[in-house]
Amino acid sequence: MSETIAVIGAGQMGNGIAHVFAQGGHPVTMIDVSAEALARGRATIGKNMDRQVKKGTLDAAAKDAALARLTTSTELGAVAGAALVVEAATENQALKLKIFADLDQMADAGAVLATNTSSISITTIAAATRRPADVIGMHFMNPVPVMQLVEVIRGLATSDETTARVMAWSTALGKVPVEVADYPGFVANRILMPMINEALYCLMEGVGTAEAIDTVMKLGMNHPMGPLALADLIGLDTCLSILEVLHSGLGDPKYRPCPLLRKYVAAGWLGRKSGRGIYAY
Repeated sequence: MSETIAVIGAGQMGNGIAHVFAQGGHPVTMIDVSAEALARGRATIGKNMDRQVKKGTLDAAAKDAALARLTTSTELGAVAGAALVVEAATENQALKLKIFADLDQMADAGAVLATNTSSISITTIAAATRRPADVIGMHFMNPVPVMQLVEVIRGLATSDETTARVMAWSTALGKVPVEVADYPGFVANRILMPMINEALYCLMEGVGTAEAIDTVMKLGMNHPMGPLALADLIGLDTCLSILEVLHSGLGDPKYRPCPLLRKYVAAGWLGRKSGRGIYAY
């Protein structure tokens, strides 16, 4: 019997994480405060699995079996019985600390409590619980069903056993887990976000149009997608919050968010999800 997984959050990352665990043979409970978000998340998983069936990477029977393993709930108490809880709520420290304090009360003893945070300190999140040895970062890349990397981030108190379990779960999903230390932005975003930020400075200063900047990086550096288009895909609000974590956590002015990024977020131009970001969609 595969171990039960609970995923908190039905958004872009949450439904992707639920998708890969359900496809990997686990019973999965996807939890969100919003019933509408859960319905949307479940529909997205179904659509993405249909795409896999069309491509021939998943057969129809396996798709139906995976969807049958997926249940949803609006109650955090539904984490009971899960061997692994993966939190994929909004990138907001206060919210994550509240969720982990509640998980400490509700999750089974011995359950691994993982966060999909892209930048917030695992040590800080773990300190909201009385079981910091069981808390770890499990940072999936977007889109989760496609991207192979999982950044596995150990907090100061994370145990070897917790780390080994998360490495094993990740590998069983066909992912490649890479262990990194708990510093602001970890590895992925510590390198990616300054590149996106610098691309925004180039745009703000008129060094090139958005199309020109992205074309240089695609054709010159062999990136599959330009940094500005990638920022729109991630969400400009998410990029801003990660840069703010880097700037305050490391205290180095090189992480200072570009004023143009702040302006777009203030205008509600958040990227693809809002229909307008650096580009119009």
